[in-house]
This record gives sequence, C-alpha cells and structure tokens, in this order.
Amino acid sequence: MGHFHRVTGAGLALATMLAQAASAQSNTVVLQPISVSATTVPTPVDQLASSITIITAADLERDQRRTVPDALNAVPGLNVVQTGGPGGQTSIFMRGTNPNHVKVFIDGIDAGDPSSPAGNFDFAHLLTGDIAQIEILRGPQSGLYGSDAIGGVISITTKKGEGPAKVTASLEGGSFGTFNQQAGASGSQANFNYTFNVQHFRAASTPVTPLNLLAPGQTRNNDSYDNWTYSTRLGADLSEALAVNFVGRYTDAKIGFTGDDFTPFPLSFPEALQSTTTNKNLFTRGEAVWSPFGDRFKSVFGINYSDQKNRNIDPNPDFPGNFGFTSPQVAPPFTNEGTRTKIDWRGELKVAPGQLLVAGLEHQKDALSTDTTGTVDGGFNFTQTTTTASNTNDAGFLELQSQLSNRFFFVANIREDDNRSFGPHTTWRLAPVFVVPGTDTKLKATYGTGFKAPSLTQLYVDNPSFGFVANPNLKPEISKGYDYGFEQSVLRDRVTFGTTYFRNDITNLIVNQFVPVFTNVNVGQAKTSGVEAFLAVIPIERVKVRSDYTYTQTRDETTGLGLLRRPAHKASVSAIWNPTDPLTLSATVIYTSSWIDTGRVGTPARLDTPSVTLVNLAANYAVDKRVTLFGRVDNLFNTQYQDPTGFLRPGLGVFGGIRVATEVASLLK
Repeated sequence: MGHFHRVTGAGLALATMLAQAASAQSNTVVLQPISVSATTVPTPVDQLASSITIITAADLERDQRRTVPDALNAVPGLNVVQTGGPGGQTSIFMRGTNPNHVKVFIDGIDAGDPSSPAGNFDFAHLLTGDIAQIEILRGPQSGLYGSDAIGGVISITTKKGEGPAKVTASLEGGSFGTFNQQAGASGSQANFNYTFNVQHFRAASTPVTPLNLLAPGQTRNNDSYDNWTYSTRLGADLSEALAVNFVGRYTDAKIGFTGDDFTPFPLSFPEALQSTTTNKNLFTRGEAVWSPFGDRFKSVFGINYSDQKNRNIDPNPDFPGNFGFTSPQVAPPFTNEGTRTKIDWRGELKVAPGQLLVAGLEHQKDALSTDTTGTVDGGFNFTQTTTTASNTNDAGFLELQSQLSNRFFFVANIREDDNRSFGPHTTWRLAPVFVVPGTDTKLKATYGTGFKAPSLTQLYVDNPSFGFVANPNLKPEISKGYDYGFEQSVLRDRVTFGTTYFRNDITNLIVNQFVPVFTNVNVGQAKTSGVEAFLAVIPIERVKVRSDYTYTQTRDETTGLGLLRRPAHKASVSAIWNPTDPLTLSATVIYTSSWIDTGRVGTPARLDTPSVTLVNLAANYAVDKRVTLFGRVDNLFNTQYQDPTGFLRPGLGVFGGIRVATEVASLLK
C-alpha cells in the first residue's frame, strides 16, 4: 500500500508539489515491498487485497524510532495507548477493535502472553535495533492465524546475517535521562548465516503522574525504565534440499512507576512510594525447511517456545489485605508467568503456473502461573495463593493463492481450530484483486471471519479479594469483517493515492458483570467501521511526502455508546528530504482527534479528552561509509497531553548520537 514504507497521515496541501510532479521527467524505479504475513508466502503487496503497512529497518533508522510503540504511532487504522513513557503498558487498538484482537508474531512466534488477563501482547518492551521489517495487516485474519486476529496481525521479522562479517554499534543520549547503546555482529559464510545483537535502552526520569492527581503536599516520583535485550538469528543450509534456522530473543526490563493507593476507597491517589515491575521475556523458534523437489514443494517444520514473566513489587500499604477494617498492610510481591509451546508444519505446493496451495497443522499448549489474593478471618487478614492453569489447541488450515495473467489475483483460506475449553471453531477469508487495464487501477476487497478465544485468566483464575470468579464456560468472541477500496498511481508512479472502507461486526464479546458476583460472560456486541485514505507524492527527486487519514466509528451495541480510546479521526503527514547524499532530514506531523476515555479510579467513567497534534523531526548525516551522526526532536512544541487519561505522555525530547558500521576485514587491515 503505497511506495514509502513509513506510514503517516493526511492534511498537507500538495497542489504545488503535484504540479512539479506532472512536469518532472524521471526514470526513478520504485520497488514494491514484499509481504509475508498476508499469505505466509513472500508476495508483492500490489498483488494483495489486504490493507498492509510495511515499516523497514531503513525507516526505523531514518526516523530513529527506538521502540515498536513509537514506530507504530502513525500507522493508519491504529491507536497506540501507552501508560506514560518508555516501558509503560502499551496496547494497540486496530480498526476500532480491542487490543486482544490483534495477533502479534516475532519471527513467526506467537507473542501473546497467556498470563495476561485478556491474553494480549504488551508492546512496551520491544526494541527496534534488530528489526528488519514490521508488517501491519489490517482486517480479520483468523482464516490463516486462528484466535486473536479479529482486528488484524502485526508481524515482526528480525535481521538476517548476509555478506562479509560486519559489526555495528551505536550510542544515544538525550532528554529524560536517556542513554541507549546497541552492538551487533552479523554475516554469512559458505552455507551458514548469523546475527547477534545486544540492545540497552534507559530512560531514567520521565514525568508521568499529573500533578493535579497528587495528594496535598505529595511529591511526584518520575518513572524510570531500563531494558536489556539480547537476540540472535542463525541459519544453515545442510544440503540443497534441507536448511535449519533458529531465532532467540530475551528481554530483561525493569520499570519504576507510580501506582494508585486505594485505601480511601472508592477514591484513590497516586501512591507515595514508587512501585517496580520486572519483565523477563524469552521467545525462541527452531525450524527445518525441506525442499525435496526444488521450488515445486516446500515443507517447514517448526517448534516455538515462549516464557513471559513479570513480577510486581508495591512497597505502599494498601487496601487488599482488609478493605479498611484494620490498618492497611503491604502486599507481598505478585508474579505472573505465561508459557506457550507450539509445534507447527506448513507445506507449499505449486499445483500449476500461478496457483499455489498452502496447508498447515498446529498444536499449541498455553500455561500460566499467577499469584491471586484472598482474605481470611472475615476479611481482616491477607492471604496469597498461586493459581496454575493450562489449555491446548489443535488447528489445520488450507489456503489457495491464485494468479490469472497480471490482472487478477485471489487468495482464499479456511481454518479449523479445536480448543480443549470450547471445542471446534471454523473461520475463513476471501481476498480478490483486479487491476483495471489501461489505468492500472487496483480494485481490492476482502471478507473474513474471526474469533478470540477466552484467556486462561478469564476461564480459570479466581481473585477472591476483588470478588471475582472465573467462568470456565466462556465461548469465543466471534466477528465478521470486510473491506473494499482502490489504489491508483499516476505520473509515472510519482503520485499514488487510494482509499479503503472497512467494517467489523463482533458478537459474543466477553464482558465483566455482577451475577451475583463479578464474573465474565458472553453478552457484548460491537460494530466498528471507517475509512483509510492515503496520498503519496514524489514532487522532486530528493523529496518524498506521504499523508494518511483514518476515520473510525465504533458502537457498543448493548449501550449504544462509542467504545473507549478510539479516536474518530487520525491523520498524519511525513516528508523525507535528501538535500545532499550524506544528509537525510525527515519530519512527521500526527493529529489525533478527541476520544472518550475512562479516568483513573475515583474519576468519572467516561471523559472527553482533547485532541492532540505532535511534530517530530529527525536528521542523519553520514560522515563516511562507517560513521553516521544522528539527532531527533520528539514533540517539538512540547504538547502536554494524557493518553490514557491520568498518565502524561512525554513532552519535548531532544536526542542525539553516533552509529558505526564496518566490515570486520577492514578492522584487521
């Protein structure tokens, strides 16, 4: 979708640039990006009906986005909500659906957290230094990927070692006590490729708690964040028909934050002492790729294992021990751990020219261990227990990817999941593309079904101190969704524009009700719809401009109200300018309209939040082939805003540093 992988929004007057483009003479060749997530097979995006945004390593490096939440902030159809600064819990709302309706893959590993209340992935701790590509695939994708893909899929691929041995390193410092480092080694030799990376991200002092929420005389504690991430990707061609690959990623992160004191329940205040949460996340995948008949048939056998563990320490006396009947007490540390083991097979068969059949089988086991709280002696004393739970899911899918001449492309898939907790469930998807002769207008449409399985917490974890009881009889949330639109390039591909209308109807939503205790039930219904539009222009050889606009309308069918944290309008504009070969300048403007939010405990349930406009600038200067100097300014005009309500987002930030990349052979000379 479009020619610049970095996606931004609409609102820039382009009349002068269009006039320049109309008269320009150029032989510029614009390469189409390749998507894997849309079909599991590398495919040019101009042959796909799916609405896809691709962010490359070059985009991340140019705009100096150090975390995935920052990289996703301007993507159409997405709303990124982060509780404060770096390391704050981060949720992604895609096309108006819930955060747990977005499936996340890291190098093919399903990254959802089985121990989180809704089973979704927290993007807060995902750094970008080793990322080769991020694909954002919008619309229902359960026909290929099963549960969690009602809103879409975000697939992240890390860098693969290629060519002579190379080392890279970077240093960056700036506002909020930021000090970041990255080092890596990569390359390939004979039939072996490798890459190793170490990333360290630190922000020592980020103001997050609004001053008006503090108790009289209370001093604000700024958030602190420290993240060490280690990753590797290895591959070997054992023969012409057999290759093996391995990826591993481990993150050790710690955030200091201000929690809420519920002692004056139902009111609350930010706590006086800072709490800490540590996150230790491991993602691994090993696979064997067998191609006994060359490119006619390929089998991929894989096994994934992930372990996500977080531990929360709150030094403040609070109400969980006794609900105010006696003096508050300090709760012991709480630990949640979720593991996922998955064995999968995928086969690709070229049945005829332009006809590819893909089949897959999966077996997955999720497990959690979580600390829960209860009271004894009539609620006067605090007790803590550990709850464990697990669930399994078996699945198979079939997909046909078809091409007729260079004008018609078609993808259809169907999948059957058999879950131990609720039984079988079938999903499917159709996605045709037609390129109009003469104008080369791309007409596209998709229709698909989706579902979200209830999480282990919702099914099996009771929490007596909060009066909550699990419901093992929950059924999956289900959806039907479609979109249709067009894309058009003119003036020798110097101008590209398009629009897509989308809609999702979701039923069986899991909501919390009092019946007569608090529990989850399948009674919710929601509808989301909207429009995504873009315009990309190359006015002159060294300038690229792109704008995107998303309109999103949501409705809770049980209340008639709009859904929380879904802005109706989101728009952005980005410009990239290379005034000289060594220098690259980029600017991004992001506008988010007002939205409905809920405040921190003790504030009204529905609040109108004001709109916000952010301006970010970045510059990169290549001193030579080895050394690059870079700097950026985030939130140029120091806009003060909260998202979500009750949590300040960072103000003006200025950062700069140096990046070095060189071949090992040149260092040994």
